[in-house]
Amino acid sequence: MAGNPNSGKSTLFNELTGLKQKTGNFPGVTVDKKVGYANLLNKSGKVIQASFVDLPGTYSLQPRSVDEEVACEILKNKHHPDYPDVVVVVVDATNLKRNLFLVTQIIELELPVVVALNMIDLAGNLGISGRASLLAERLGVPVVPISARNEQGISELKAVLGESILPSTIKFSSVNTNPAVESIERYNVISALVNDIVKEDRPDNKISVTHRLDILLTHRIWGYLIFLLVLFFIFQSIFYIAAFPMQWAEKLFIRFSDWGHLYLPKGELSDLLINGVLSGLSGVVIFVPQIALLFGFIALLEDTGYMARVSFIMDKLMRKFGLNGRSVIPLISGVACAVPAIMGTRTISNWKERLVTILITPLMSCSARLPVYTLLISLIFPAGKSIGFFNIDGLVLMSMYLIGFIAALAAAWVMKFIIKTKERSYFIMELPVYRAPRWSNVAYTIYDKVKVFLFDAGKVIVAISVILWVLSSHGPSGKFAEIESTYKTMGNSDADNNAIVAARKLEASYAGILGKAIEPAIAPLGFDWKIGIALISSFAAREVFVGTMATIYSVGDAQNTMSIREKMMIEKNKTTGQPLYSKAVGLSLMIFFAFAMQCMSTLAVVKRETKSWKWPIIQFLYMGVMAYGASFVVYTLFK
Repeated sequence: MAGNPNSGKSTLFNELTGLKQKTGNFPGVTVDKKVGYANLLNKSGKVIQASFVDLPGTYSLQPRSVDEEVACEILKNKHHPDYPDVVVVVVDATNLKRNLFLVTQIIELELPVVVALNMIDLAGNLGISGRASLLAERLGVPVVPISARNEQGISELKAVLGESILPSTIKFSSVNTNPAVESIERYNVISALVNDIVKEDRPDNKISVTHRLDILLTHRIWGYLIFLLVLFFIFQSIFYIAAFPMQWAEKLFIRFSDWGHLYLPKGELSDLLINGVLSGLSGVVIFVPQIALLFGFIALLEDTGYMARVSFIMDKLMRKFGLNGRSVIPLISGVACAVPAIMGTRTISNWKERLVTILITPLMSCSARLPVYTLLISLIFPAGKSIGFFNIDGLVLMSMYLIGFIAALAAAWVMKFIIKTKERSYFIMELPVYRAPRWSNVAYTIYDKVKVFLFDAGKVIVAISVILWVLSSHGPSGKFAEIESTYKTMGNSDADNNAIVAARKLEASYAGILGKAIEPAIAPLGFDWKIGIALISSFAAREVFVGTMATIYSVGDAQNTMSIREKMMIEKNKTTGQPLYSKAVGLSLMIFFAFAMQCMSTLAVVKRETKSWKWPIIQFLYMGVMAYGASFVVYTLFK
């Protein structure tokens, strides 16, 4: 499946293949490869399982980015493993002239081609649907009018794909080694063809609505304010809407823990299941409502066409920091996850701008930081506190995301002077028409992203939780027995004695020894040895922090009848006797997580994209220095 960006190719791909999809990379390159499967019927009624490969969007077969190079290589190289039997070229019916340029180029490769004439519902007044047969005759290939978003024409397209399709023999330009001359000839032929196909009517009302909305949404002042209001609404909603399912999940895991203590036999295995595996899982599942909401809002912004406007209005601002408007999409995508966001920088043709975008994208607060922020905000700000109608929790969360964006711009401004290039920059982006969101697409995106969070991040969190349980439940030979004998003679009540013994055992465990070893280095930031253990484990993935804290505090809680938030809330500073998680410590920890590079997957993808370990090492070091320095300043100011 090929086509221009914003032609509806991915929507059609999802409609044809449904949930029968898998993702990976094209052989030899780190470019997303989406493959899906669907059953087709041939003329004899035999079922054929077709494999659909969704190629990166491209405007022509003269590539200007890594993504376009991949699409062109597959279409031109007969020995490529993904070389197609048939090419479905998805065409935006409202912009026929530009889209037919790629169609004619692919036809001249002598490949069997089917044109999926998409968005036919938006092009109703142009009269294209009734002239599809004329277009098919002029191109020499089947043309099927469809509306992928409204599920129109899908069965007809499948029927055509089930037939034997022959390559077209029509040529649209002379063989010329000069691309400019060849392009002019091709556009002359296409212009004549479009004049015969399209009626001379004004664009329909939906396109006019797009122009009217753009006057406001891309305004040089109101555009920024509206974008900030959109962000404000998103983060307020994340706290308001997600609060109830998060509380239910929290209570459910406490109930599971109670059942475990009640029905499972006493011993190490039960302790592992309750305080290791179950505690680790609670640190994942509790935050699913917020993760789902965040990805749902991002999918809505993309599906309506608003995200492209954000990129457009931000271009002028980005240029002051050595970037351009195309850098905005990866940066905003970084709010979900830095890994695909960094891979998305391949659309930036200027190497310096692409490299700087790669280096600063992890400063954007990703979904992995969301559980950490949520937990810490609940500790340092009173529950339900608001300013007028606005929830303080939502305001603080939005502030953390804005801090990440400001830090990214500041880092880009510095890199603008350090990284040198003579390559000139340009910014060209198509603004799609505004559309009502396709709720099935939004739902599928939420399902897909939550599944990744639960199973990919969840596996890491549970594995680390089990390791931490082992380290927290065991210590040097004889140490635990010595603690038990010491406190048996002190005459405390059994409950007090058990709590003290559990706390002392944790401190004497292998995890406690590790935490104590690094405590002097992190004490200036307000962190104790328990936080130190969580910081070390969270360098595998940021969201591991919550699972780590859940495991550490579960080991110290014999009955495990409280939530992780409640356990952390009653934790005391041994020196002052005050709550450990004061506003100073909470803010210091949030700032540390906002800036530190705590994601091995991100470092790996940076190495793959830059083809060198130099840049991920630089990235790890500069973000680490920023995190420590900013955290130290915040703690010093607020303590």
